Amino acid sequence: MQIQQSFKLQEEIGSLYLVPTPIGNLEDMTYRAVRVLQEVDLILAEDTRNSGVLLQHYQISTPMNSFHDHSDSQKVDRLVEGLQAGTAYALISDAGMPLINDPGHPLVQACIAQHIPVVALPGANAALTALIASGLAADRFTYYGFFPRKGSDQDQVLAEVGQGSGTAIFYESPHRIHKTVKKLQEQLAESTQLVLGRELTKKFETYIRGDVQSIERWLGDQTLKGELVLLIESGQAKQNEFEAINSLSLAEQVQQIIDSQACTPTQAIKKVAKLNQLSRNQVYAAYHQL
Repeated sequence: MQIQQSFKLQEEIGSLYLVPTPIGNLEDMTYRAVRVLQEVDLILAEDTRNSGVLLQHYQISTPMNSFHDHSDSQKVDRLVEGLQAGTAYALISDAGMPLINDPGHPLVQACIAQHIPVVALPGANAALTALIASGLAADRFTYYGFFPRKGSDQDQVLAEVGQGSGTAIFYESPHRIHKTVKKLQEQLAESTQLVLGRELTKKFETYIRGDVQSIERWLGDQTLKGELVLLIESGQAKQNEFEAINSLSLAEQVQQIIDSQACTPTQAIKKVAKLNQLSRNQVYAAYHQL
């Protein structure tokens, strides 16, 4: 068990500050975030070139060093030693909250293990920004990170979303969104509500809201730019054919398939027989009331 009193030990040892940065609009920095970046001894940035634009905008002259996914354990050890000696660091990512799909977890873990205060500042986050403007349920949600690339992983996560509750949140690339929405069509009910948030906080911020089919039609030949936030109404797993009609009589099942799939009675009888694990003769007799 460990209890952290974030500001009690600051005179004796340094602190690691986790400072959010804007997700697009440079005005989305808090006064506190600017002050902390001005006061710490060193800023650890995912990409010093990107972060340099932000620091220049706010006239922050604090030295900056890189810290990214490829930073080794020796660098983490050196940073912890500096914190133990009283140095204060701020960790920032290219955009939004540090550690949310961004590097920093090993450093935070190492600091906690050495009882070094880890102080998180509130600020911009694309997933939550999109959620509260989406119109979907915001009282219960699950953030999944980037939508999986592998088909098997996609099937697994969509099975979970289909049986879940609240809102599922993913990040997605504009180059893959067409395929992703088609995958949603395969596994989720047609009435499932989706929201795409793009270019959030920027001049061309756009929200596209609708069911799976309408979103798929809208995408069409669109060429989108900028990282997307994909929000999905959970609990909308597509029923299989039998679950959708199993409360009907055999004759009603045949007629339902004829009407919904525009097939012949013979084709519908064959399908109903397979769904119910009966012989075609049994379904034929029920349909024709023999």
